[in-house]
Amino acid sequence: MSDTEETSADGQQPAPPRTPAARAARAGLAGLCGLLAGYAALAVAELVAAAVRPRSGPLVVVGGAAIDATPTPVKDWAIRTFGSDDKFVLQLGMALVLALCAAALGVVSLRYRRAGAGGVLLFGVVGAVTALSRPEGQYTDVVPSLAGAAAGAAVLHLLVGFVRAEPDGTGPVAAGPVGRVAATGRRGFVLAAGAVAVTATGAGWLGRFLGAARGAAAEASREAVTLPAPSSRAAPVPRGAELQVAGLGDFITSNSRFYRVDTLLRVPRLTTEDWSLRIHGAGVSRPVNLDFAALLERGLIERDITMTCVSNQVGGSYVGNARWLGVPLAPLLREAGVRPPSKGGPADQLVARSEDGMTLGSPVETVMDGRDAMLAVGMNGEPLPFEHGFPVRMLVPGLYGYVSACKWLRELELTRFEDMDVYWVKRGWAREAPIKIQSRIDTPRPLADVRSGKVAVAGVAWAQHRGIARVEVRVDDAPWRTARLAEEDSQDTWRQWLWEWDAEPGSHTLQVRATDKQGCTQTADRVGTVPDGATGRHSVVVNVT
Repeated sequence: MSDTEETSADGQQPAPPRTPAARAARAGLAGLCGLLAGYAALAVAELVAAAVRPRSGPLVVVGGAAIDATPTPVKDWAIRTFGSDDKFVLQLGMALVLALCAAALGVVSLRYRRAGAGGVLLFGVVGAVTALSRPEGQYTDVVPSLAGAAAGAAVLHLLVGFVRAEPDGTGPVAAGPVGRVAATGRRGFVLAAGAVAVTATGAGWLGRFLGAARGAAAEASREAVTLPAPSSRAAPVPRGAELQVAGLGDFITSNSRFYRVDTLLRVPRLTTEDWSLRIHGAGVSRPVNLDFAALLERGLIERDITMTCVSNQVGGSYVGNARWLGVPLAPLLREAGVRPPSKGGPADQLVARSEDGMTLGSPVETVMDGRDAMLAVGMNGEPLPFEHGFPVRMLVPGLYGYVSACKWLRELELTRFEDMDVYWVKRGWAREAPIKIQSRIDTPRPLADVRSGKVAVAGVAWAQHRGIARVEVRVDDAPWRTARLAEEDSQDTWRQWLWEWDAEPGSHTLQVRATDKQGCTQTADRVGTVPDGATGRHSVVVNVT
């Protein structure tokens, strides 16, 4: 008897020829079963998460855990390479991995039906455990992952049953009822698969609808906010603070263009009614609990402040300048009984916790040294955008954002650096991080072709809370030339600069350096962002024709 033909007793019909193409087609159908099961699992999980808590969805909790577990150099590379799209790239990668795993489980189910369904359930358990392990995890957060996994396992068990009824040439096809199942299996599979796809899509749509309803409530809450007039207004931006040079960015960065760097796959959308703040810890003799209305009743200040991310590379764009409105932080801490270490206070670290459980640690001494540290509620004349921390975020001029600029703020705890390492410190970043002096060439752009003659070389420089005293530019190895500085708004903002270059034909390297008001000149030593910010001088190569 040949390998491609079999006979059997008891009235069974000969099986079709055993061909590689038939086996591949059957495995492909099984893989499709796995994909549909995974799709159904995620759709059901997201629907349940919309009802339980939006951030409890498996993609959000597992994605957040993946971000937390990513080594610092890899995370830094992702931010440099993908910018604010790093979250999208991560989600795309997760979707690809999940799709491959789901398809593989479908193929496994051909031979081991229960094992395939068990694999789907295992993914749900992993999601549930991860949800509980998150800093902001709640017991109810396990429900979406487990519900989705149960739905996915049931779908896989159902659909694979139809595929297993299809002959593949590996055994005889029975006459009678079993034969009729085989004959109708493909039709049943198509109907069942279609029903699963439609139902899962409906569940996903309903989950998005519920999520959008929550988002709409938050949007309405933000739109209803009327920001009080500040008791201390920012001075008008000096007329000469913004140089009118093509290619040079605006002095005030619009909200839509302001950089965003954080670890969240889904931005919290809180209402003002949901928000409250608690201040407690070492040295707090009068714990504070404030709601949003009570916060706005306090005197507000308005200040122009430039913020910088520690992940900003030399010449990078993770820096922006905005007009902020907020409650001064130091007076609030003093009302709670807090004293800085220099005045006998027991706490040297102010730990800020956000809605998502993120922790950032600021030096108490710095926060209370007289600078305009604040709990910001407004940005460029409007309530904070959700992406930038609505309803309330923290802001300390002169410190990198990872130690000072907690978004979606919910809690302030006074403690000591030696007693608690916050999120980024656990991952190798420095405990204290004053912003380093930097300068950047905005125009001409790298590798630009420019005509010989007068060429405007312009950019920005910053040394927050110290101020910029001088900016110099040089071409190739020529002596440094002093650039013209724009008018200074404040020592907490960046400063634009301009140098007129008599450009001669050829390829040239332009380099810039700045000096702050304390006499510190920007170093040429090139150092990466870890652990406390990049150093080096920005340079661009241009071609003059």
